[in-house]
Amino acid sequence: MNDKNTPPETPQSETYSDRPLRFSIPGRHARGRAVRIEESLADILSAHAYPPAIEALLTEAVTLAALLGSLLKDVGGELTMQAQTEAGAVTLLVCDYRDGQLRGYAQYDEARVAELPPEPTLFGLFGKGFLAITFDRKQQSADEPGGRYQGIVPLEGASLAEACEYYFAQSEQIPTLIRTARGIVGGRAVAGGFLVQHLAEGEDGRERLHVRLDHPEWEHVRALAETIKPEELAHPGLPLEELVWRLFHEEREVRIEQGIGLSKGCRCDPDHIRSVIGRFPRDERREMADEAGDITVDCEFCSRKFPISVASLDN
Repeated sequence: MNDKNTPPETPQSETYSDRPLRFSIPGRHARGRAVRIEESLADILSAHAYPPAIEALLTEAVTLAALLGSLLKDVGGELTMQAQTEAGAVTLLVCDYRDGQLRGYAQYDEARVAELPPEPTLFGLFGKGFLAITFDRKQQSADEPGGRYQGIVPLEGASLAEACEYYFAQSEQIPTLIRTARGIVGGRAVAGGFLVQHLAEGEDGRERLHVRLDHPEWEHVRALAETIKPEELAHPGLPLEELVWRLFHEEREVRIEQGIGLSKGCRCDPDHIRSVIGRFPRDERREMADEAGDITVDCEFCSRKFPISVASLDN
């Protein structure tokens, strides 16, 4: 616990990006996450030459994946976020998180995107669509079973962050505030995200806090969190610990914990691809092959192609 009148000390040489921060405020039944991504974001965006509007959208989506993914406590757990529509300028947006590894990809209509204003609305990008968020928790032990659960909500609001807030309110009944920001520092994109939630006490015979969106504890925490500034979120020189301290330094106790470092983590492993293709019958593999005798697998996430020789699979 930090003294409420003393900001946390952080070495000046420490890197403040690509590592999430977990925090909780026990006296307010609140928990939160803060992230700032730079290196991993650059690696993800460099795989495709996205137009500015799509790059900004994917940046927000990757930031949200980092925030929501950091809610997972178990090793091997996975968070997948997918936004999709059939009639929008953006037809598919997918990001996922697993053990600190992020990846993301956007599919869009180039002609329609070119007609969009410089800062299009969420509806302008997608039209009527939906957002699906899936948490896949791996079983850790007999006492800690895993499980996969998914919530689907309309793509509504001014941003993807608002759509995610709606997901938590509708699918999990957890009051949630989410903020994201994007900045350019030294010609490079930097993104930041902040999430805070109000959790139930979970005690028998007592009111479950999460069913009350107007609970005074949550209203207090939300009011403080809403003072966060975009330039603070996307400032690579501002430690996340200091950011949380600025918001909640008057609270009696704020607990902080470093999360797993973030990095780009595509799963297009050639050996895995070979093993998957090898499961097809020999005749089907030959039908899939091109004139050179190769089955080429495209990875949309990292924009790489993997030619697999049919002859090598037959041996």
